[in-house]
Amino acid sequence: MRIFIAGGRGHVGARLADRLRRDGHEVVVGSRTTGVDVVTGEGLGAALAGVDAVVDVLNAPVQEAEASVEFFRGTTLRLLAAELTTGVRHHVLLSIVGADRAHGNGYYAGKVAQEDALRDQEVPFTVIRATQFHDFVPAIADRLTVLGVVQASRTLLQPVDVEDVVDLLAEIATGDALGDVVDIAGPDRFHLDDLIRAALAQRGDPRGVRTGEGNALGADDARSLVPLGAHRTGARRFPGADDIPPVRA
Repeated sequence: MRIFIAGGRGHVGARLADRLRRDGHEVVVGSRTTGVDVVTGEGLGAALAGVDAVVDVLNAPVQEAEASVEFFRGTTLRLLAAELTTGVRHHVLLSIVGADRAHGNGYYAGKVAQEDALRDQEVPFTVIRATQFHDFVPAIADRLTVLGVVQASRTLLQPVDVEDVVDLLAEIATGDALGDVVDIAGPDRFHLDDLIRAALAQRGDPRGVRTGEGNALGADDARSLVPLGAHRTGARRFPGADDIPPVRA
């Protein structure tokens, strides 16, 4: 198959490109370095010629809701317009578990708008929603740090390894469009404060973690960012998971 990856130089896209090539597929990497700009639409038509499936793993450079919505909706509509003219048969979107339940998170608002834009068009699609990646947990700690102390809550997270997400993206992209959403999460569920304490300890980071009330990352309630129903479960556990107090699903 010939597969186009929007964001093919990024954290997920580069891994997915390598995986698909190893499986014998032809990969077209969509990025400004390859002459394809999904923000302006430059080079999209030529890049999608003969493409069977498009995988969108773009990451917005903004966090504010208005700018995030503009970025994700705009890039998705430009991709879909080009796909309709070139005959692409499957659009695969990587989204986030709980994005539609975390109303205080501007980035997630953009992902919801992106999903909505996809459903309003005619290209067959599949949406894959993933929980937070293992290697993003330190970045979450940074975001929640105030005066050298991480202000974390008891929000639930079920982090997933990026390689498990890549495995699922490759599986879905090389199959038929489902016209539906597939959630994927890691095998273990934790409270955010416990998870961050463990992640910082593994890195030798001296910051303390203070458990507070409320929820983090814009979550509406403690369960906003974990799957609430059927979902795929990644095989790779969070490093040091045996030393972190688990939470029953």
